Amino acid sequence: MEIIDAIILGIIQGLTEFLPVSSSGHLELGSAILGDDKIPEESLMFTVVLHFATALATLVVFRKDVVELITGLLKFQWNEESQFTVKIVLSMIPAVFIGLFLEEELEQFFGGKIVFVGFMLLVTALLLFLADRAKHTGKPVGFGHSLLVGLAQAVAMLPGISRSGATISTSVLLGIDKNKAARFSFLMVVPLIIGKIAKDILDGALTYNEASFGYLSAGFIAAFIAGIFACTWMIQLVRKSKLTYFAIYCTIVGLIAIFAGLYI
Repeated sequence: MEIIDAIILGIIQGLTEFLPVSSSGHLELGSAILGDDKIPEESLMFTVVLHFATALATLVVFRKDVVELITGLLKFQWNEESQFTVKIVLSMIPAVFIGLFLEEELEQFFGGKIVFVGFMLLVTALLLFLADRAKHTGKPVGFGHSLLVGLAQAVAMLPGISRSGATISTSVLLGIDKNKAARFSFLMVVPLIIGKIAKDILDGALTYNEASFGYLSAGFIAAFIAGIFACTWMIQLVRKSKLTYFAIYCTIVGLIAIFAGLYI
């Protein structure tokens, strides 16, 4: 992999992990455009590095929330921080189940299936469109809400379904306050990313050689910087109900992907 290709894919991952346009879907489309020969044998390591970069970007953007959360947990009381942690755990259950028991079935939807990605982008567009028009009640994230949002996150494991788009849209449609919806959506994925990285390491699935250090570093830096920018921007967009613009974008890209997959 060339350094420039790593930077491009890193930027794509950093932006699309937070913006509601599907990071997995865009990486699939990006890989199709760059060509399969651009993705090295260590592609799993590269993917892990990019996801770690976006997880780190999340922690940087929400550093005050993370510090407050850890401080509250160390009090060992049934306080707001402890309740928030339980909600995060509940939200992880559907995705963890799929990761442990349906990983092979999930992988069948990847690998250049850009027509499928296109249709899933249209689903993302519909969710965003409905979310911008939903009635907001300003409710906090409840325990039942966290499980429903977790189900949306599990569905978003399909390429083309935006994780942030699905989880934030689900939260808003449930009447949850926009700021709290965005905060919960971004923080809930960090444990999953760390857990997935740990699982890959323990399984011995990651391969590394010194020759890959350059493009891995370039991809990490690009994803980290783009992730901080996208996460900060997305918080503002959710607050101002500007998701419709991304619904239009997903519709256009989805239709192009479907057309390209069927006729090119």
